[in-house]
Amino acid sequence: MSTKRWIVRGQDTQRIASLARVLAVSPTVAALLISRGCGDEQSARSFLKPSYDQLHDPYLMLGMSDAVPRLQRAIDSGEPILVYGDYDVDGTTGTAVLLRALNLLGARTGFHVPHRFTEGYGIQQAALQKAVAEGYKLAISVDCGIRAHEPLYWARDNGLDVIVTDHHLPDDSDGGKGVPPAYAVLNPNQRGCNYPDKNLAGVGVAFKLVDALFRKHGRESQVNAFLKIVAIGTVADVAKLTGENRAIVALGLQDLPRATNPGLRALMEVAGCGDGVGLTAYDIGFRIGPRINAAGRMDAARAVVELFSTRDTEEARLLALHLDTRNQERKQVQQQIVELAIAELEGVNTEPANSYVAVIAGDAWHRGVIGIAAAKIAERINRPCVVISIDGEVGHGSGRSIEPYHLLNGLTSCADLFEKFGGHSHAAGITIKPDRIGELRRRLNEHAASCLTAEDLQPCINIDAELPTQEIAFELVGELQALEPYGAGNSRPVFLARNLCIVSEPRLIGQRHLKMCVAGPKGRPLETIWWHGAEQMTTVKNGAEMAYTIETSNWAGETFLQLSVVDIRDAE
Repeated sequence: MSTKRWIVRGQDTQRIASLARVLAVSPTVAALLISRGCGDEQSARSFLKPSYDQLHDPYLMLGMSDAVPRLQRAIDSGEPILVYGDYDVDGTTGTAVLLRALNLLGARTGFHVPHRFTEGYGIQQAALQKAVAEGYKLAISVDCGIRAHEPLYWARDNGLDVIVTDHHLPDDSDGGKGVPPAYAVLNPNQRGCNYPDKNLAGVGVAFKLVDALFRKHGRESQVNAFLKIVAIGTVADVAKLTGENRAIVALGLQDLPRATNPGLRALMEVAGCGDGVGLTAYDIGFRIGPRINAAGRMDAARAVVELFSTRDTEEARLLALHLDTRNQERKQVQQQIVELAIAELEGVNTEPANSYVAVIAGDAWHRGVIGIAAAKIAERINRPCVVISIDGEVGHGSGRSIEPYHLLNGLTSCADLFEKFGGHSHAAGITIKPDRIGELRRRLNEHAASCLTAEDLQPCINIDAELPTQEIAFELVGELQALEPYGAGNSRPVFLARNLCIVSEPRLIGQRHLKMCVAGPKGRPLETIWWHGAEQMTTVKNGAEMAYTIETSNWAGETFLQLSVVDIRDAE
């Protein structure tokens, strides 16, 4: 039975009833709105009805008033502009958006997406030298550059203006260098930037530059067409789906069925998303996004930019199939690396519960999937995890964290050990010499031990509200759809049902899943699935409590309700 800690959110019944009455929604939806920080009528209505007017003025972003005139000067004079994007889904979608926008405005453009294995992450001086040799005097980064101090000093000294668009955290620590010496820096997280939303993905920051440029040209009506790809990059980068990101993704999803971009349509087709009708953030995160990301993980990410840039239907189909093939390869390699990393972890520390951070290293592990491996392991052991692939005299690492721990702060405390590092509070990358990995493990655990408690390391489930099974109906499911898109920062609601009756014995589906029928004391039987619950086969008993989400499922043309188990425990 469950060893997880259940945290059931408290309810203010009077406040819930008041908001439900004002909005004409069920108390369940009103409670969920309050728990998401939308307890007043205005914020609740904004949450339920994302709209274009919820997108902020791009000129509120520090650096925009410098970036736009410089770009306009290049467009007017026919000066070529290089778009320099990162190789992940955030960077490639942002590069595609920026290229398309500049081309529509008549700019001469080129692009560069570094190869993960031959060039590495971020702005590289060699690539800038090549750009200057080819006649470029202006470059724009996408989803990278905020810590590229040395390459940007070189650019400044050699006549290359660089506009940095990024969302990663700058080096503002004590003794840090702050923002790099670029012509302009667009990053809502840089010091002194009062932009209202700090959670934009890299593609979102690039989009704000597009928005500003199109406003200058009086072409605001065309800006919304970019939101389809911006939404894909935002969801796939696991950016928080709150505030402006929520509006971007909701509007982009609504517009997906009207997509005319041959590459986007081909990608939706190979991902099993049809014509885009009814797609959710889940479909982006688990169908479309992984195929885009696979290009940079397994091969050259420029194929993504080519996919979204082509106007040829057949070329788009072939490129989409290429991404699909790379994604299949990625799945196989990922499984191998996760197994190797788990085995290495057990060898380094036979009792992971005694360690605050897992730092795992192996020789020649595929660098394209170590980030996914770190995420899988962090979820499995409920501890921050850094996975490092050692290649000769250098180790390339990727880290993922748990909610209570700021991973980048932890890495910053070990900054002297790295050749290079950077990232976010919960995801980061490092380059380190192999002989320093042991010291990294010691010091990072020391830092985490000073920040985390034993309770932080116990897996927990946050439950939004108690909802007996007899209250579940299609009408409620329809109301819950108004809370979409679900994702980081706005997770699918988790409910609690008590005193369950197991109507049909759990049966195995595939090798890892359980299916059964459950009912509350007064409720009708409901189909229930427990993904990856096979090992719990003998622990499901009558009278248990269940944490669950509500879904709909389609079969033979009919739609029916289905509960999805998050966890089950004995009644308290």
